[in-house]
Amino acid sequence: MSVPNSPRARRIALGGLLAGVLAGLSASALTGCGIEPTGVIDAGEPAHGLKAPGKPVPDVQLYFLGPTGLRPASRPATAPVGPEEAINLMMKGPNDAEQQRGLTNVLPVLPGKVTAETDNGAVTVRLPMNVKRLDTASMSQLVCTAANASVPGGRRPSDVLVTLVGGDARVGPMVCGGTNAFPFIQSSPSPALPD
Repeated sequence: MSVPNSPRARRIALGGLLAGVLAGLSASALTGCGIEPTGVIDAGEPAHGLKAPGKPVPDVQLYFLGPTGLRPASRPATAPVGPEEAINLMMKGPNDAEQQRGLTNVLPVLPGKVTAETDNGAVTVRLPMNVKRLDTASMSQLVCTAANASVPGGRRPSDVLVTLVGGDARVGPMVCGGTNAFPFIQSSPSPALPD
């Protein structure tokens, strides 16, 4: 009897051989690694914030000062978070996991509420203090947290203009350049060169 030597026949023969080998293995051979089955192990709260496949899970980016400068900290959210809510979350300080990363809040304790108004690609943050008394790290925390929140206008966080207002002072507009706030400098058109 001759055996066909086509690629299809070889695949069928190999599949049959593999099925036979796997069927012949005993349960003890497959579990011989020495790990015994365990019961249910309590490992904390179940995961939350999971969304349908194909849809991004919303999160909020808060900015805190770390050992090497300003650093973002992502927290899960159930819906997009606006600048005012994000800033108020940031004002409460880093959570335990963020503190273990060495993150801290450098903003001073404020004597009142912080509010934020959004416009098309811009945020105005109102503070109950003279904003010119904020240090660079505090301004960067506010600007980067506001710019990375949900701001109407569809701009990238690095293109969101943030202005800080408080105590008859105004600072900005500024942008978040990575992990620092920078003054927004609008390029002016170059004068036409004479022919």
